[in-house]
Amino acid sequence: MAMKDARLQQAQQRKIDFDKTAFQLMAPEATKVTLTGDFAKWDASGIPMKKSKTGLWKAEVALKPGRYEYKFVVDGQWWNDPANSKMVRNAHGTYNSVIEVK
Repeated sequence: MAMKDARLQQAQQRKIDFDKTAFQLMAPEATKVTLTGDFAKWDASGIPMKKSKTGLWKAEVALKPGRYEYKFVVDGQWWNDPANSKMVRNAHGTYNSVIEVK
């Protein structure tokens, strides 16, 4: 029993919590918005965002410190973040938005 308790304690000590990073997109006409990027393996179904009554879509993602590329998928169309001027060219000849988490 003591061995099991020691392993549990070690596992808890190794657990690292990351702050959540907020993503927002104003798209009042949209019916479905997801967030994707290198943190979500660029899956178009990505992370579902929730729409407020004002049309502001929001999602929070726990990310380790680092640099991430991302896009929004708005009713099937890939969008850059219009509120973020930091972008990099991608392999498809378009751009990805970039966020740095500290």
